[in-house]
Amino acid sequence: MQRLTLSRASVYAAAALALLALAPAYAQDSWPSKPVKIIVPFPAGGTSDLMGRMAATGLSKELGQPFVVENIGGAGGTIGTARAATMQPDGYTIILTGVGSNAVAHGLDPKLSYDSMRDFIQIDQIHSGPNVLVAHPDAPFKTFAEFLEYVRKNPNKLNYGFTHAASGHMAMELLKQTAKLDMVGIPYKGGGPMMNDILGGVIPVMFINQDVALGHVKAGKLRALAVTSLQRNPLYPDVPTIAESGYPGFQALSWSGLSALNGTPQPIVNKLEAAMIKVMSSPEVKERMVAQGFIVPPQGSAAYTAFVKNEIDLWTKVIKSAGIKPEQ
Repeated sequence: MQRLTLSRASVYAAAALALLALAPAYAQDSWPSKPVKIIVPFPAGGTSDLMGRMAATGLSKELGQPFVVENIGGAGGTIGTARAATMQPDGYTIILTGVGSNAVAHGLDPKLSYDSMRDFIQIDQIHSGPNVLVAHPDAPFKTFAEFLEYVRKNPNKLNYGFTHAASGHMAMELLKQTAKLDMVGIPYKGGGPMMNDILGGVIPVMFINQDVALGHVKAGKLRALAVTSLQRNPLYPDVPTIAESGYPGFQALSWSGLSALNGTPQPIVNKLEAAMIKVMSSPEVKERMVAQGFIVPPQGSAAYTAFVKNEIDLWTKVIKSAGIKPEQ
């Protein structure tokens, strides 16, 4: 009788161990079984927030659970990104990644508490859009070629506006290094005051995100000289790219994507990737993006991972060459 009891105990123990072994696989297979949080490391209302909410809406429909945006702004997106990197990699917290917090930040701060390639799994890119080189209508140049000629004839005399480490700042530094231009940068604490000053003629030129510039360009309050994408932007069809204007390969983009925390089980990563590809491939989303001057880039984890790595390398090199330091 004792042998039978021990035998049954062994069977029960083995069964329990088998169930424990199956539990993680079952949890991954049933994901998501509750709401998923998307950390957007910027305040509500901006382009990053809009992209995060668009992804959340699409994923909620595709995966049958609410995807809820949590805005954690501050320090150019690095506060929310750093916090996300410390969370449980169970698939119930994901993050909106982007050019500032996941590429530029690495060049600015060698003591950054997270590493975009080590701490995150890149799921899918959501959008990219160029910066536009805009000038006040009274500036002494009407085209990009005239702008280059003017700067070269007047080294260190032309002022431009920038906000520290923003994509427009990076675009101008890349242009200065690529075309060997000497100009004087005027720093601004925010895009609003900088826009007011170029509209008022206080500064003659700057780079700004294409979606922010569009209304002013259409109204004739600013002149668009060039865009920083490799191909012309559909909302600026008559504005040349810098790449086609004598600097092949020149590209400086504002972009965002969705990433999971490193350690997230691969089945969950695969589900997220497949769902995001479906979301971004929908005609409704593509139409919405084009209407705002954005493009839907090549889709999938491999493409987004390679893109983020290239962006980190590019902006780290530009920042080092320019000697740009973290803002104090």
